[in-house]
Amino acid sequence: MLEIKNLWVTIDDKPILQGLALKIGNGETHALMGPNGSGKSTLAQTLMGHPNYTVTKGKVVFDGQDLLKLESDQRAHVGVFLSFQYPSEIPGVTIASFLRMVYNKKNGQTMSPIKFREVLKEKMEMLNMDEDFMHRYLNDGFSGGEKKRMEILQMLVLEPKLAILDETDSGLDVDALKLVAKAVNFLKEKNNMSVLLITHYSRVLKNIAVDKVRVMKAGKIVQEGGKDLAEELEERGYAGEKEELTH
Repeated sequence: MLEIKNLWVTIDDKPILQGLALKIGNGETHALMGPNGSGKSTLAQTLMGHPNYTVTKGKVVFDGQDLLKLESDQRAHVGVFLSFQYPSEIPGVTIASFLRMVYNKKNGQTMSPIKFREVLKEKMEMLNMDEDFMHRYLNDGFSGGEKKRMEILQMLVLEPKLAILDETDSGLDVDALKLVAKAVNFLKEKNNMSVLLITHYSRVLKNIAVDKVRVMKAGKIVQEGGKDLAEELEERGYAGEKEELTH
């Protein structure tokens, strides 16, 4: 589904990613961990096509396509989804209107507001969200937890091939975390969705089965392992990680 080869990325001419390489297969879930400033969010933003990040070398192949040649909206259209750490607030635009617009764009449809509300209600029920939520303005005055749920609701509506979840679990209580995991597992089972899960904590992996855990430091992958690696890192931290890949 996703293959990254020797990826080098700068921001304001400062190198962030330095020869990063990884592969994620169809339906696989890979967790990416590492200290702050290691380049995890830079990778997420680069994969989604943020214009402030410049790729100076390397290749990214997504579902057989050269992802780096596509604009951000095209990447979303072919099935890449990014859940933001800090989603923007858009007063005046209701959640229902926004999600209907992106749903129609993604699927090449013109579903009516009334019909789409039924689709949206089904997704919201999975996240235990009140029906009134769809009439609120997008992220306007939302708590941190509400913003995270909104991102996952958008994922449920778009049903991507690859979901990049950038610290979606951060700041969520146990119940909210279980709902996020429920949505991810639903799409994995329904559509064989692949997941790149960027996180600092192993607790989210208790509810989402992970195929591989990678540790990132100084812009490259320095260690790979299974779920036990995530638990080990949470206990001892990243101070002892080497600069080169170990298994």
